[in-house]
Amino acid sequence: MTAPRTVGPSTSTPFRSGDVLHLTRAASPQFARPIAVRVIRTLEWPTYDGWCWLDGYQLGPDGSAVARRELFVQLAGVRLLTAPTSPSPARRAPSRRTPVRVGA
Repeated sequence: MTAPRTVGPSTSTPFRSGDVLHLTRAASPQFARPIAVRVIRTLEWPTYDGWCWLDGYQLGPDGSAVARRELFVQLAGVRLLTAPTSPSPARRAPSRRTPVRVGA
């Protein structure tokens, strides 16, 4: 896996739906414990230059969504993960079908 790339403040809306981001303290002081987030959308709310609001799902260790969050982040501190984690589909045994009697 290659190293994550840092997104600079020169881009107006650098994130697309489905992007997976790694947020640390460099993105905002609220991320003392780093988290991974899957972007739903970039919110077009007024903010300071170099910052943006994101709507997204916080991801658990297995890549599944654990919480929906609106996040205020500094663009220079956001890392775009090059290999997004996606939850693996749950496997289940095929159901056994039995004939059904109608109108006996």
